[in-house]
Amino acid sequence: MDQIVLLIGLIIYGVFIIFGTKWVFEFMMARNVKENVAIYYNRKILHMFCGGLIGIMVPLGQIQDPMYALYIGIAFTIITYIPYYTDQLLYWVQTKDNKNDVNFCFMAGVSVYIIWEVLGDPYLAIMPLLFMAFGDGVTGIARNIKFGYRTKNPIGNVFMAIVCIPMGYYLGTLSDPALPIWGIIAAIVATVVERYEFGPIDDNVLITVSATIVLFIGDAIGPLS
Repeated sequence: MDQIVLLIGLIIYGVFIIFGTKWVFEFMMARNVKENVAIYYNRKILHMFCGGLIGIMVPLGQIQDPMYALYIGIAFTIITYIPYYTDQLLYWVQTKDNKNDVNFCFMAGVSVYIIWEVLGDPYLAIMPLLFMAFGDGVTGIARNIKFGYRTKNPIGNVFMAIVCIPMGYYLGTLSDPALPIWGIIAAIVATVVERYEFGPIDDNVLITVSATIVLFIGDAIGPLS
């Protein structure tokens, strides 16, 4: 029952953040920020304050079972997909030509569930999610500040590496067995693949899948000296 209450609370929190960014959008628009720029900033805010902060709850012991992480991911996948399906977009954070926010929610839940279920380690489980949430989040903000539109310029990947490499190392030191070097490798791989998209396979998919594969390999080989 405690876990159900927590899940409901986290979903309510996430919805509050989603609708809270409407105020951020209006604030930026009042200061003549371009609409596409404001939307892009809001997406990165959601990356960090919704996906990232909820993900951190896993190793803190608040979310106690991999299935609960999957439930949260599915819930937000549905919440973000409904506006596209009904053609009632959350205009302050969604655009008709880019459903990457749906992919983010789905990959967040699935990646945490699979890693946690297979490897049994919550610290490794949240690593790809945090790369996607904070690493890609900072990447988008850096590019938006410099260029004012969505681009895959490598300057963003520099900032992503700065965020993800220490994160991968730290989470790797907390895992059992400790895999800090594999955490660094996963961070580097995730940073590289972020630049690419292949149709519906966007950077959210590539970051989580590639980092997950690296962690599986690392778990199979074991710690590197």
